Amino acid sequence: MGMVVGLSVTRLLNGLVRIIQHPGQTRIYPVHIGWVLTLLLMLVHFWWWEFWLVTLPSWTFETYLFLIVYAIVLFFLSAFLFPDTISDYTGYEDFFISRRKWFFSFFALTVIFDLIDTLIKGPAHYAMFSAEYWFRVPVYLVLCGIAIVSASRRFHMVFVSLGLIYEISWILRHFETLS
Repeated sequence: MGMVVGLSVTRLLNGLVRIIQHPGQTRIYPVHIGWVLTLLLMLVHFWWWEFWLVTLPSWTFETYLFLIVYAIVLFFLSAFLFPDTISDYTGYEDFFISRRKWFFSFFALTVIFDLIDTLIKGPAHYAMFSAEYWFRVPVYLVLCGIAIVSASRRFHMVFVSLGLIYEISWILRHFETLS
């Protein structure tokens, strides 16, 4: 799991460094950069919150496999943000908007995986989130659905901006310490 998460972080960081090293090579898109930052935060957070699994009374191969697949889904998101080449596109905006169906389908999948992961950790774990968690999951799924069908640059900018702010708030409120 750590290797896959590490590959995801590496892919995102290499993509950002490539933009810095060759600023005139490809036009950047603020929404794309916003999702890169969001995914970096998600990856760090994923590694952090999985420490809770040490409290499981017993591990099964199914739990382990679930976590590996979850990490692979996160890797796919990283690859969707920074593919090997975007030479077929005019820049990251054109690339992101044309590939949004794949990106947001996998993003919605991470929401579902998070729900399963939360349930695996047990009632005491998901009880700490209150009703907000049960509101958060369907809202993210609906927003991903809208993002899949909408090419509206304004919607995508609002989604990534509010999503990043909310994720930072969520982490600070619920995950500052593990207990």
